[in-house]
Amino acid sequence: MTDDTFHDALVAPDTSGLPDRFFDRFVFNLHPVDASSPSVLIGLGVHPPKDVVDGFAVLVTGTEQRNVRFSTELSATDGASAGPFSWQVVEPMKTWKLVLGANPTGMEFDLLWHARTPAWTGEVNVDNDGATPTSFAHLVQSGYYSGTLSIDGRQRSVDGWYGQRDRSRGVRTLSGGQGLHVWYQAQFPDRSIGFLLVETRQHDRLLLEGAVMHENGLLDDIVDVRHDLRFDDGLDLKGGTVEVTTESGEVYTVDTDASAGGGYMAGAGYGGHHGRPKGRDHIEHDVYPLDGTVSPRILDSALTDRLASFTWNGTEGRGIFEFAMTRSRSYTYRPSLS
Repeated sequence: MTDDTFHDALVAPDTSGLPDRFFDRFVFNLHPVDASSPSVLIGLGVHPPKDVVDGFAVLVTGTEQRNVRFSTELSATDGASAGPFSWQVVEPMKTWKLVLGANPTGMEFDLLWHARTPAWTGEVNVDNDGATPTSFAHLVQSGYYSGTLSIDGRQRSVDGWYGQRDRSRGVRTLSGGQGLHVWYQAQFPDRSIGFLLVETRQHDRLLLEGAVMHENGLLDDIVDVRHDLRFDDGLDLKGGTVEVTTESGEVYTVDTDASAGGGYMAGAGYGGHHGRPKGRDHIEHDVYPLDGTVSPRILDSALTDRLASFTWNGTEGRGIFEFAMTRSRSYTYRPSLS
């Protein structure tokens, strides 16, 4: 478990003695409770050894994914903004303010994120073949939003929309030897099922950590996960079933529809672009059509944060199903749930 200093404050720009690849990043997602779009992903990371702060905003509609990425020198910032994005910890572990100003995606927002469950915190340690080991502290917490979201000048309220926050701090090098990566966040009315699962190319488990986070304050650690997923030829997830067993003995069998499309994290700069010095006030953007021409197989990174619908015990839910499969020809997905 991480200590109390981890939860909210980012590492100071002048912190010394950090590994060369050290980062401190937060990511939020935002989506309606009962619709498949829009889905919004926003994140920012500091890289003190590189004097870099960079971030992204991703908007997924029914037909396209719009991406904006921004970067500047960490030493030149006020510690609370970068590019068109600014943030404030209003109350630690309970409330964040997130503001996105004018940018090429046509999306702007002024939001408050409110915690609805306690946070799950842990340590992620994974060996990488021929690469620096992955070692970072990790926090996941379910919440909901209030405020306004504007897309192409059309403003709407997001009051009550679900959203997960994710914090990672350390050295992240999830490459080399992994076969399947899953970060699963299924939001139901009174709880969130959240875990990180990493398997080797030989289908052995490298890592499993997470919990079922209840609105009543209960954290029920996850001790086992089995899966039977469906992917297309582009390595894109379409759906499947996940079985989660908790420390208390609860078993959750959750069916997933992940056919909505989008959430490709290459658009957010994943795939080796974070932490690269690009000078002051750098901004870039692009658009991915969701017509089948863009897929995890061809992008800089296969990592995808897909807005999915979930069904558990007759209860409907929404959330983010993050997935990535290696593009190595030596790997073929193998279900662990029969």
